[in-house]
Amino acid sequence: MTSFETVVGLEIHAELATRTKIFCSCTTAFGGDPNTHCCPVCTGMPGVLPVLNQRVVEYAVRAGSAMNCEIAHFSKLDRKNYFYPDLPKAYQISQYDLPLCKGGWVEISSGKRIGITRIHIEEDAGKLIHDNVARRTYVDLNRCGVPLIEIVSEPDMRSADEVHEFIEKVRTILLYAGVSDCRMEEGSIRADVNVSVRPFGQSAFGTRTEMKNINSMRAIFRAVEGEAKRQSELISAGGRVTQQTRRWDDNRGASKAMRGKEEANDYRYFPEPDIVPIRLDDARIDEIRAQLPELPDARKIRYAQLGIAPADAQIITASRTLADYFEEAARLSGNAKEAAKWIVGEMMRQLKERSLEPEAIPFPASYLAQVITLCETGRVTTANAKNLFSLLFESGEEPAALVEKHGLAALDDDDALDAAVEEAVSRNPKSVEDFLAGKEKSFGFLMGQCMRSLKGKADPAVLREKLTQRLEALK
Repeated sequence: MTSFETVVGLEIHAELATRTKIFCSCTTAFGGDPNTHCCPVCTGMPGVLPVLNQRVVEYAVRAGSAMNCEIAHFSKLDRKNYFYPDLPKAYQISQYDLPLCKGGWVEISSGKRIGITRIHIEEDAGKLIHDNVARRTYVDLNRCGVPLIEIVSEPDMRSADEVHEFIEKVRTILLYAGVSDCRMEEGSIRADVNVSVRPFGQSAFGTRTEMKNINSMRAIFRAVEGEAKRQSELISAGGRVTQQTRRWDDNRGASKAMRGKEEANDYRYFPEPDIVPIRLDDARIDEIRAQLPELPDARKIRYAQLGIAPADAQIITASRTLADYFEEAARLSGNAKEAAKWIVGEMMRQLKERSLEPEAIPFPASYLAQVITLCETGRVTTANAKNLFSLLFESGEEPAALVEKHGLAALDDDDALDAAVEEAVSRNPKSVEDFLAGKEKSFGFLMGQCMRSLKGKADPAVLREKLTQRLEALK
């Protein structure tokens, strides 16, 4: 059986985080009762005139700059004509031959650059709600006119893993740039997935199919693998792939043909006559670019210089909120490595257990800096610092107050420490004998016994020194 190579290109649609829609003043807020976030403009009533939201252009330029695109000094809006029940005008205002951004790239972890063909602005359509019981379909136009950018990649991806990483990278960039909330569960970022296969070694592309509006990472991954498998098996059996639009059914793990794939001429594009072209000079483009924060890849390079492991830097920079939090904690504590260790370890564990996103961390970075200082000065043991972390999530009180309130301070009573060491030595003669015979593991057991009797409150360094002195005296 011939071995096939998968070829994937994506069209990622991301809703922009503007307060109002692209051509009117209706809210872009998610939810709301059906057909309550709309007006004559976004519902396409006769005689109304759209007015382009300036912030939409700014956000698109910001996204394009973050993905290394060339920003057009002149671009325009176009009408893309097609009939669908949730598109009340029977055309979508989009961009065709003169997009706002083109020719960029995004680099994934392998060092491979995935090309960006173009990024353009357009309006979203409404939403169909199917009532299978009543056998009716309803139309909700709240989403009509919500501003989108469409990020069109080159067909540079060769596996579902590369597709997954590319989308995650794009999502992170959009979040850092502050142009989209990227909430897949709310449909604010979704992808059309174009898949083809070809025999390994063949340079020409195979016939592609497109699966539209997939809005979960798991479904996108499975769609790439499933459609590549379907095409490979079809060709191997002597069949031919037909260029078409398909729907991915993630429950069945299979795609289903919907219609023949449209081409540009099917949409009968022509310039939007009611909106003037977009003109941007270099000064305006530079002004918008200056609004970009430091992006994840640049931060990873800087974090490496602070001694942060690449794997830890990857976790921290996955969220701008978390990266900003880390930098503030590192600055206040003066210890970037410890700040990274606490965030990657205990912070992420607490967030996962509570099903929280980094944006929901309930205490400031200054509190984490205080925890680091409490550990460094020996006022709190590492074990009790973890308990302190949990209390910070629950109460939000200052670390020092919680240490006092819950008795978490490290024990500095020499008599108590000496008594714990003596008890561990006298009650575990076999472990003492093993240690004296050169079995170093026995020391850890004895330390554990001491810590248990002291309820974890002893400074490990001080306790280790006392236990070492006691065992040395037995040699």
